[in-house]
Amino acid sequence: MTTVLADNVFNIAIEGNFDDAQAMVKASFADQAFLNGTRLVAVNSINWARIMAQIVYYVASAVALGAPHREVSFCVPSANFGNLFAGYMASQMGLPVKQFIIATNANDILHRTLADNDFSKRELAATLAPSMDIVVSSNFERLLFDAYDRDGDAVRELLERFQREPAALAEAPLARLREKFSSFSVDDETILEVIREAHQRTKELLDPHTATGYRAVERVRADRATPMITLATAHPAKFAEAVVKAGFTGAPLPPHMDGLLEREERYTVLPAELAAVQRFVADNRR
Repeated sequence: MTTVLADNVFNIAIEGNFDDAQAMVKASFADQAFLNGTRLVAVNSINWARIMAQIVYYVASAVALGAPHREVSFCVPSANFGNLFAGYMASQMGLPVKQFIIATNANDILHRTLADNDFSKRELAATLAPSMDIVVSSNFERLLFDAYDRDGDAVRELLERFQREPAALAEAPLARLREKFSSFSVDDETILEVIREAHQRTKELLDPHTATGYRAVERVRADRATPMITLATAHPAKFAEAVVKAGFTGAPLPPHMDGLLEREERYTVLPAELAAVQRFVADNRR
């Protein structure tokens, strides 16, 4: 929740999950008539500018390890696929990437799709890696568009079927994805195991999301001669529950954030109803 206590800053907590909130955001962007002329702007991966900024991570880290004169590989803890799509775009721009590994938690639609061609919705599971608790991976649609040779009608039909019933990718697009992408899924018990093992081996305390990537590299790395870059996700102090369950007393905040968890929070709880959210935004716009 926000600790920015300003009259023009509003934080909304939805009585639902990430997928509920994301569906309402998408619906609001698709039809902005409720704002009477004001326009919505996103700073998450809905906005292409966010993807462009993240491309820099991949280029900078790859160059540090010898690119473009050698190939590199990346493992990314992923659910909504925004960061990983930025990596894919970097490769499309010429960055020599040998392998992308998609690491997921128990909400494993990306892994199931690549491994078993099981592109179906399942009930959301609450995990120790909550930022990956997503069933509908919105940026994956962008990758599918490329995999289907930019056939918008085919992708639209696939996504509409996905909303109604279990779906599967066509053979050729799936084969294209498997040329560059591998995947692995990690459950909560394994996350705790990895946090302990990684700390014993490296003295680094991993957050639960980064732990999924750590284990995925161990399991599905294609070539040990190619440098593998595993993207870290967040400071472990942000996910104290997982750190404590792994057997540690906790993770202290960085000095410049000391006292953050004791600061005043301000937010408004709203039902997971599009009309209620749109009414709140319209009433509080500046």
